[in-house]
Amino acid sequence: MTWLRGASGRDLGHSVQMVRRRTFLAGSVASLALAGCGVTRGENAGARRLRMMIPNRPGGGYDLTGRAAVKVMEDEDITPRFEVFNVVGASGTVAMARLINEAGNDNLLQCMGLGVVGAVYTNKSDARVSLATPIARLIQEDEGVVVPADSPFKTIDDCVSAWKADVKGMTVGGGSSPGGPDHLFPMELARAVGIKPADVNYTPYDGGGEILAALLGSKLDMATTGLGEFAEQIKNGKVRVLATSGEKALEGTDAPALKEAGIDLTFTNWRGILAPPDISGERTAELIALLQKMHDSKAWQDVLVKREWTDAFITGDEFGTFLKEQDDRVATTLKELGLA
Repeated sequence: MTWLRGASGRDLGHSVQMVRRRTFLAGSVASLALAGCGVTRGENAGARRLRMMIPNRPGGGYDLTGRAAVKVMEDEDITPRFEVFNVVGASGTVAMARLINEAGNDNLLQCMGLGVVGAVYTNKSDARVSLATPIARLIQEDEGVVVPADSPFKTIDDCVSAWKADVKGMTVGGGSSPGGPDHLFPMELARAVGIKPADVNYTPYDGGGEILAALLGSKLDMATTGLGEFAEQIKNGKVRVLATSGEKALEGTDAPALKEAGIDLTFTNWRGILAPPDISGERTAELIALLQKMHDSKAWQDVLVKREWTDAFITGDEFGTFLKEQDDRVATTLKELGLA
């Protein structure tokens, strides 16, 4: 190939290459300068690639909550890049162990709740929720004491009186394995009314459909569970709610809260977000800010109404204190049952 030469005798092709090189270097310097100012995509909390781990199968409570939160953050441009994935096993214990083992990974979050707190104990795992970084509690749900419509129990007092008279003969069912909310609730209710939790005749069922069939088929005297799955049956009178577990009675039911009925117990199922251990305080604050923006959006408030979830938003150290209280409470109950 014949090269053109300039007046200075230098190779023109060589000059072009030098110009290109200088242009590339200038562009690189500019990019680095912008990055130093925090301008490049991916430098701030909202633009970094985040991952949300779900500790149960698609369609479960943690899955619905985690995916709803992620969708709002994406739709509201709070963060445009989020991967959601499910890690199934041992009622959330497998995912919890993975979270703890990801110490220092500040792009990973996990949706979890009361059931995971209990499962860690019943599965003899060291992956305690207190070891993780608390980000935010999102929602809570009251539990309810439910009986079939033809039950002789018209009030919670009727039910408790019969239960105390024949503890082991009273069949109690819920949608949780040992350590889950539907299991912990009747154990704490038993203790509150003077019954030994270890004497409770509890049978776990796989979800609301199985519980309903057992109630209507006279296999259960009462069920202790969240009321969302029974909304239609409550409305059409197939089942009756005797009491709910929150601070006050739920709208849409004519049943009192346990405290209103003279039973000193408040119990709620809840869901929240954790991050791995050993992430920086600055990064923790960034992640909390993402969830705060999500919570404050109209889109999230619409989700709460649609799903009939109760807003229970707390963050950071306040959530950490709550987790410690829940951990201690669950441990006490399960140790009494010989499960921890």
